Parts: sequence; C-alpha cells; structure tokens
Amino acid sequence: MINKFKNYILHDRLLIMEQDPSSDEQIRDILSLNKVAVVGMSKNPSKAAHYVPKYLFENGYDITPVNPYSDEILGKKSYNSISDIVGDVDIVDVFRPSDQVLSVIREAIKKKPKVIWLQEGIHNLEAEELARNAGIKVVFNRCMLAEHQRLL
Repeated sequence: MINKFKNYILHDRLLIMEQDPSSDEQIRDILSLNKVAVVGMSKNPSKAAHYVPKYLFENGYDITPVNPYSDEILGKKSYNSISDIVGDVDIVDVFRPSDQVLSVIREAIKKKPKVIWLQEGIHNLEAEELARNAGIKVVFNRCMLAEHQRLL
C-alpha cells in the first residue's frame, strides 16, 4: 500500500506538508522568467487554477493554458498537453493533485523547461527528483501569485 502521507512531516502530532527550501533570491530569479505553461488551468474564475494564472497574465507573463477540456482560456489557445505547445516554455506551473504530478512531470521533462512549479499544496518527491535529475529546477508547495506579490 502506498503511504499517501509520505510528502508530509509530523509536527506536534499534525501532518504538515514539507516546505520548499528555495531562497527569496532563487524565487525572484524564477519569477523573472516569462513563458509559463499552466497545467490544469481552469475556466472557472473562482478557482486558484484560474485566478493565479490570470494575475500572472495581467502582470506581464506569457501564459499558455494546458487543459484538454477547454479550447481557450483568457483568450489564449488551450493545449491538450505540454508536448502540444509550440515553442519554448520557461516554467511549467502545475495545478494538479500531488498523486497526479508524476505523469505531468514526465511529460514536462521532454519540453525542457527551466523550472517546474508545483502550486501550494502540491508535492511529489518522486516526480521532483526526476525533474531535478533532468536539470530542471523545482519549486513545490508555493503559490506563484503569493510569491510574486511578496517579492516583486
């Protein structure tokens, strides 16, 4: 049986998701990149998977939606998968549950982004190790919107 809590640490008898160790300087460097593919981007304005990339788009980022159930989001063509995107991608921003991240990371590695960013609440050690072994920086359990507002 797979332990679904393997990415958490026990603190005062509570399970808490491990924190990403990236420094503020490292996050600033990542946020200076421009082309962001958003896996799991939503058309629903009330979901973080919509309003986070919308915020990034409104702040000058080149957002590419990846959602096989939408043709267009925020006036931008939506792709079925990362591999369908034409051109380079700097950051793959992931809005998928932790247990679904491994397949996303395997596909993202083929696109050779500089960074894979797993949004707040998303952490998968196996997937992150695969990406790092491919020379890709990984940020996990952090929100791009929150980090952008905090640091820039």
